[in-house]
Amino acid sequence: MTDLERGEAEHHRAVEAMRRSYAAIPAGAPVRLAKRTSNLFRFRAPAHAPGLDAAGLDRVLRVDREARTADVQGMTTYEDLVAATLPYGLMPQVVPQLKTITLGGAVTGLGIESSSFRNGLPHESVLEMDIMTGDGNVVTATGDNEHSDLFYGFPNSYGTLGYALRLRIALEPVKPYVWLRHVRFGRATGPGRGRVGSDGAAGGSAGGSAGTAAQDAAAAIAEICAAAAFEGERVDFIDGTVFGPDEIYLTLGTFTDSAPYTSDYTGGKIYYRSIQRRATDFLTVHDYLWRWDPDWFWCSRAFGVQHPVIRAAWPRRYKRSDVYRQLVAWDRRAQVSARIDRWRGRPPREDVIQDVEVPVGRLPEFLDFFHDKIGMTPVWLCPLIARERWPLYPLRRGETYVNVGFWGTVPLPPGQIPEHHNRLIEREVAALDGHKSLYSTAFYTRDEFWRHYDGPAYRKLKETYDPGGRLLDLYDKCVRGR
Repeated sequence: MTDLERGEAEHHRAVEAMRRSYAAIPAGAPVRLAKRTSNLFRFRAPAHAPGLDAAGLDRVLRVDREARTADVQGMTTYEDLVAATLPYGLMPQVVPQLKTITLGGAVTGLGIESSSFRNGLPHESVLEMDIMTGDGNVVTATGDNEHSDLFYGFPNSYGTLGYALRLRIALEPVKPYVWLRHVRFGRATGPGRGRVGSDGAAGGSAGGSAGTAAQDAAAAIAEICAAAAFEGERVDFIDGTVFGPDEIYLTLGTFTDSAPYTSDYTGGKIYYRSIQRRATDFLTVHDYLWRWDPDWFWCSRAFGVQHPVIRAAWPRRYKRSDVYRQLVAWDRRAQVSARIDRWRGRPPREDVIQDVEVPVGRLPEFLDFFHDKIGMTPVWLCPLIARERWPLYPLRRGETYVNVGFWGTVPLPPGQIPEHHNRLIEREVAALDGHKSLYSTAFYTRDEFWRHYDGPAYRKLKETYDPGGRLLDLYDKCVRGR
């Protein structure tokens, strides 16, 4: 038996074990995956019922160098997938920022990264999926077979239609290094750090109002995404960081065969701080893909990990997003931070952990609102262009959107309800014709929710693939937190 045949046999055994596990869960009991890690921020009480056994569904089954595809089990992390594909000079077309995000999770729960202006969201590189549906059957869904409705309806369904067991995804070739340019918008602090005008040409040390910085950044995003180039150089990756109303950077990445040096942000140095301090940089392609993970973007500062003394003592192997996520979950259960705030006489704080998509032309309006009403920095920007229409996350095909990500806490104004800021954000995103990811808290009414996430399409899918209602309804899972 070859390694490929052995892997296929093990995969089939794992699938049958999961089907038996599903059948053994009593009718009416909640169905949840038994998994060690999570990147969701919809916290809930630990389940007492046994979880769905997905053991054995966490491997890369095959990398086809000639076809530029990979067959991957649903619980495989992108960390493991990247480790399997880079030796072939290939990478997934979109690699979400955090190492423990799984292939199945990125498809059913969405994901994004700096290649999304070229390749859309991670599910857009999926060629076919084996899905165990709510009725316990396993079907193969592609964009043009009898289960194409499930293929297009699966993204953003969050496990309420079924679970991806195997995915075949498209890969793309890479070069060994990525050259970065950090281009500032707003008042400059030195040569080459000026804003970029709406024509995409580098400006001098021009200042301007806060609105000008956001408007110029939005105009540049639109032009760079359309041309896949900046100042005559190809752009393979683009994302941005907002440090304040007048300090916005676009980071433009370009594959390159050689590099005069490479930076390392897995030890003492901090990647997001380098954006403010360097005009250019070079990373290996591996370190570029995981540049955000060692500090969970910038959120490691909540644990003191960015203090030089603590950073030196904190083991490198624990500078990881999944470690920080576990610390947040522990703090939420133990209420340590909340108790300290009460002891110090500080007001209660609201978790504001969200990713939203707004049309690029509405980005300045959203940032103006965000600086005025929320006041949290930094903020992440990531452009994307959907290549197809996906019913449960209905972005307009071919239009440039910008994902805005913000993750932290803000003090609650006196007398306000605990979800005050999150509700403001939901209303503003809707007013700007945007959409909101569902990995975190949501507060929509049922009618509002289904207007945003295509209720008729979802109900039809639910009736077809989960007619007995064994899996949760999407609204109940993502808003009511059941």
